Amino acid sequence: MNEAGPHPDGDGLPSAAEISSESDGPDTTAVEATQSEESALVAAEPAEVLPAEKSPGSLEPTDSLTRYMAELRQYAPISREEEHELALRWVQDGDPDAARQLVLSNLRLVVKIAFEYRRAWANTLDLIQEGNVGLAQAVQRFDPFQGTRLASYAAYWIRAYILKYLIDNIRLVRLGKSRAQRKLFFRLNKEKRELERQGFKPAPKLIAERLDVSEEDVIEMEQRLSGSDLSLDAPVGDEDGGASFGDFVVSDEESAEGHLADSDLRRVFLEQVRDFAENLGEREKRIMSERVLADPPATLQELGDELGVTRERVRQLEKKLVDDLREYLRENVVDFEYYAPSVD
Repeated sequence: MNEAGPHPDGDGLPSAAEISSESDGPDTTAVEATQSEESALVAAEPAEVLPAEKSPGSLEPTDSLTRYMAELRQYAPISREEEHELALRWVQDGDPDAARQLVLSNLRLVVKIAFEYRRAWANTLDLIQEGNVGLAQAVQRFDPFQGTRLASYAAYWIRAYILKYLIDNIRLVRLGKSRAQRKLFFRLNKEKRELERQGFKPAPKLIAERLDVSEEDVIEMEQRLSGSDLSLDAPVGDEDGGASFGDFVVSDEESAEGHLADSDLRRVFLEQVRDFAENLGEREKRIMSERVLADPPATLQELGDELGVTRERVRQLEKKLVDDLREYLRENVVDFEYYAPSVD
């Protein structure tokens, strides 16, 4: 119950430092806000957030966001004393109704914060929904004995969940998987503007030093933010039925032609090995079978005990056998040196 803010390492949420410096967004206040700031957060009901009520006979259509904000009028903010009493009931008695009232009384705060990120996401209700999850998490962890209003504490959780939603969904390919990437996602453009304002060229090396990340991370994030996502199925040209971008992506898997060539080479190799082994003695055939072709091969000691010779003798016989086999394949397999160059 005594957590001071969001836990990014455990929940994959942005840290407090990242939240306070997100790109193109306002800086947040500290959790230890003054009482006047707390009161402003609790009583926040700006005109641009809660719309005016419509007359009963109005036929003007309303969207989901407008209806949602209109419904918030029935959940008024509560006083510090009421909030403290509800928090005690929740913490000490586990009263779910008290927790519900704490959440409902702060729903306006979620809308107020979500509206700050309207430029980044078209559907504000998505941001409000994620912010509500953050608010519920804040209520779950809130400690009423710290002397802080729930609104001040919950602001961090609300922002953290909204920002995490933006990171996960603003691109088809997820950005900000690591702490360094999240820091760059929020602060890269802002840091560039600050360097330009100071008369410096915003080179990746300088940005990396100022943000305490690697130069490679800066270059990668610049590349990812500079271009939009592109589907691999998108056509390269204007022709219908032409090539798509995915056709030019190199696959890590071996091609069908390469797989067929390897299979054919293996077949030829095994045929030549069988031909070579026909002229070997029983001992050499045993070494060929158990040491050269076996996977895993028998140990020199095991094979020496079986053949009644020392392990060093087995090693000598194996080396001579391999040398003779290489020479035989060089003479009978086309382009053998290309596939198995000689070893000095």
